[in-house]
Amino acid sequence: MTRLPLQAVLFDMDGTLVDTERLWWEAVEQVAGRTLTEADRPEVLGRAVEDTAGWLSAATGTPAGELADVLHREFADRVRTGIVPRPGALGLLRALAREGVPTALVTASPRAVADTVLASLGAEHFAVSVTADDTPRTKPAPDPYLAACRALGVDPAACVAVEDTETGVASAEAAGCAVLAVPSLAPIEAAPGRTVLAGLEEVTVERLRSLLPYRLRVMTWNLWYGGTKVHDHRAKQLKVIAETGVDVVGLQETYGTAAQELAEALGWHHHRAGVNLGVISRHPITDTFGDPEVGFYGAAGVRLRVADGAEVDVWSVHLDYEEYGPYVTSAAHEGVRLAQMRDALDRIDESVPVALVGDFNTPSHLDWPDIEWPVTKAAEDAGFADSYRQAHPDPVAEPGHTWSPVQAAPEPQDRIDFVLHRGLRVLDSRTYVSGTPRTWPDVEDNDWPSDHAAVITTFSLGSGAGTV
Repeated sequence: MTRLPLQAVLFDMDGTLVDTERLWWEAVEQVAGRTLTEADRPEVLGRAVEDTAGWLSAATGTPAGELADVLHREFADRVRTGIVPRPGALGLLRALAREGVPTALVTASPRAVADTVLASLGAEHFAVSVTADDTPRTKPAPDPYLAACRALGVDPAACVAVEDTETGVASAEAAGCAVLAVPSLAPIEAAPGRTVLAGLEEVTVERLRSLLPYRLRVMTWNLWYGGTKVHDHRAKQLKVIAETGVDVVGLQETYGTAAQELAEALGWHHHRAGVNLGVISRHPITDTFGDPEVGFYGAAGVRLRVADGAEVDVWSVHLDYEEYGPYVTSAAHEGVRLAQMRDALDRIDESVPVALVGDFNTPSHLDWPDIEWPVTKAAEDAGFADSYRQAHPDPVAEPGHTWSPVQAAPEPQDRIDFVLHRGLRVLDSRTYVSGTPRTWPDVEDNDWPSDHAAVITTFSLGSGAGTV
């Protein structure tokens, strides 16, 4: 299993790269006219000037705008005369530059203060800077980190944010970044997706890469009579799996032996269920679910042991094809498929993240505004999300049809193959067909050995956490 590639590192400023949290604390004490205590930390550290000014205004009765102006002046004066880079900060910035990893400065301080710090640190170290003046909301809202990612053209899930306060950590995590916390004045607890270190001195680019989540690429594929309608179908199936870089495939219409044969050719693990269902995986299968002699229709699953001992369940589902709803544009005959889906849902473990994939032989209620197709709605009610629609919310702009690349009009084109999930995070989802398939009956020489498009979803499995 591979981690996401490190696309960028996003640095907080105050207390993270430069020792300004102490200067800010002193400035607030000066304006407040008293010594601050532990109880004051949530209103001071990591907050925008306007937030702290509002808090002081409520306590003193002085207008918040007037207090904000004074805080700006007091802090800026201290920054100009007392800025000190935190140990290891400049070395890490230079190492990232050598390896071509983009960086951004993401701060809740105003632009005037950020520019002063940038001049001291070297503005050339940062491709982008985002300040409290640049977004409608600042930390702890995700807006600053999302703005930095948009400016860099990167995915938040492939970025590490380096923060020193709980407020900043909350902002970065809400944006979807992995977090390295280096507390300055207040402790921060480790958590999933968050690593806590004492400082930046020992942080390397490789260590930052190790904080990113693992990637699991899941595919659902109806093989269409095992692929036997197409010449050299097994070789073509193996070529598709290799080209797409998938980690696990939920199969339908295996024709009895396809799961085993594909797994053996790939050196993968497999579970065969009856003559129709199977799962193949590059990760070890530690448990199986569903009767191995399940009938032609139904569901079967596996438990996979993936990175760092984490477990994920993958279920392959094939539902009855008769009385296909779009032929009559009605959900009136969906009862058989709905019962099959409910049976599968009742057997799925709720304590483990799960991908529920397959050929449902029914459309999605997310695609048809006037018909609430019950099978996909039942899965949604059970807590499952549709990965393709999460990645492509507009069914008009991105219909995602999987039925059928080889069935010509007037056969309805629709989305009937799904990768649903519960407890995972979607990074990307797409349909896949290789080549340009000819339509039935002239299919024997197609590169694509199926009458369905596959669906491939890339999930994030989260990153490790720890304290040093």
